[in-house]
Amino acid sequence: MVSLAHRGVLFMDELPECNRDVIEILRQPIEDKKVSIARASGSFTYPADFIFLGAMNPCPCGYFPDQSKCSCSAKDVKRYLSRISGPILDRIDICAEVPRTTIESLNQAKSGTSSGLMRKQVKIARDIQKARYKNTLYHFNADIAVKDISIFCHLEKNEAALMAEIFEEMNLSLRSYHRVLKVARTIADLDESENIKEKHLLEAAHFRLSEGRYWQ
Repeated sequence: MVSLAHRGVLFMDELPECNRDVIEILRQPIEDKKVSIARASGSFTYPADFIFLGAMNPCPCGYFPDQSKCSCSAKDVKRYLSRISGPILDRIDICAEVPRTTIESLNQAKSGTSSGLMRKQVKIARDIQKARYKNTLYHFNADIAVKDISIFCHLEKNEAALMAEIFEEMNLSLRSYHRVLKVARTIADLDESENIKEKHLLEAAHFRLSEGRYWQ
C-alpha cells in the first residue's frame, strides 16, 4: 500500500478504525521514505515517499468534547484516541481540527484565499526551495535532515527564545520540535520571507495544538 503511494498521496479515512499494527507500520515509511519487508526468501526494500493524510473523528460518536451531544464515556474517548500513538503523531507535520459547520456559515459569502492565488503562492514557495536546495540532496523543506536544521531553519535571537518557550509550553518531543521548525520554514517561504519570524513559528506551533487538547 505505502509503496503504491510513492510520489503521491496516501489518504487514510477514519484512521483510528484501522488496525493499530497497520498504523504503527507507517512509522518507517513516513520517516525514511522507504519500506522494508522481511520474508523467508530474503529482505526487500521499496520506495515509499508519499504525502500522508489522515482523517478521524474526536471520539467514536464524533461529538467530543461537546458534552451535550457526545454519548461516549471518558474511557471510550481515551481508548479511541489511544489508537493513534505518540510516535505516529510526532511524524505528522500538521494536525488541524475542523469545527462543525453551522447553517450561518453556509449562508455566508465565500471568503479566504482563492485556488488561483493559492496556486501562485505555492509556486513561489516551490521556486524559493528549489533555489535554496540547489546542489544539495534536498528538494523540499520536509527533506531537511536533523543535522542541517540549524542551517536551513536558522532563527534569530527573538525567534530562538520564542521557539524555546514553545518547546517547553507544548512539551514537544525533539522530532516534533524539528517538524515545527520545518513547517515554519515553509510558512515563511509562502510569505516570501527570507528569515523565519515569530509569526511563522506561532502559526506552525498552532498546527500542533490539537495534540495537547486530545492526547495529553
